[in-house]
Amino acid sequence: MDNHTLITPENGLEYFLFESFSESNKLSEFDCSIEEYNEYLEVDALRSQKDHIALTLLLREKKTDNIIAYMSLIADAIKLSVTEKSLHSLDYPFKTIPAMKVAKLATNDEFRRKYKGIGSFMLYSACAMARECNKKYMACRFLTVDADIEHNSSVLNFYEKNSFLVNEELYNKNRKTISMRRDIYC
Repeated sequence: MDNHTLITPENGLEYFLFESFSESNKLSEFDCSIEEYNEYLEVDALRSQKDHIALTLLLREKKTDNIIAYMSLIADAIKLSVTEKSLHSLDYPFKTIPAMKVAKLATNDEFRRKYKGIGSFMLYSACAMARECNKKYMACRFLTVDADIEHNSSVLNFYEKNSFLVNEELYNKNRKTISMRRDIYC
């Protein structure tokens, strides 16, 4: 029998809360099994935030205060081909379209056994943040990611399941990541 609790956009905030990364965060219990991502959280996230390069948000379990996942968000713009713009009904003469990028996304291994759908909940939350940004601060049409196929070959399936498409204009078979986008209004 599967003992996972399914996390959805409707129930996620019953279990978790988001907080901005700060110097006072205790990170020792976080481990996503990808050393580069663990090291980013421990070493680079705070510096990137202080330098206004990336905003890192922690997802904490309300009951235990444990860090379940994190994501770092940055401003972005993506180039779209004529075909890609047509797919999104974007009849504009410019090639680049404003976006918010999920620069890093990692889930604590310990909690993958307890909760199902944490990564999808994080992406849903990022889309909600991007839509809120549109209402208050600046335009943002897409959520983008560079899918890290070097560390996880099945990550493309995860993003496709979450309505992301490969960016044809930026596709390069020799890269360790694949640029993808999700229209936050579809």
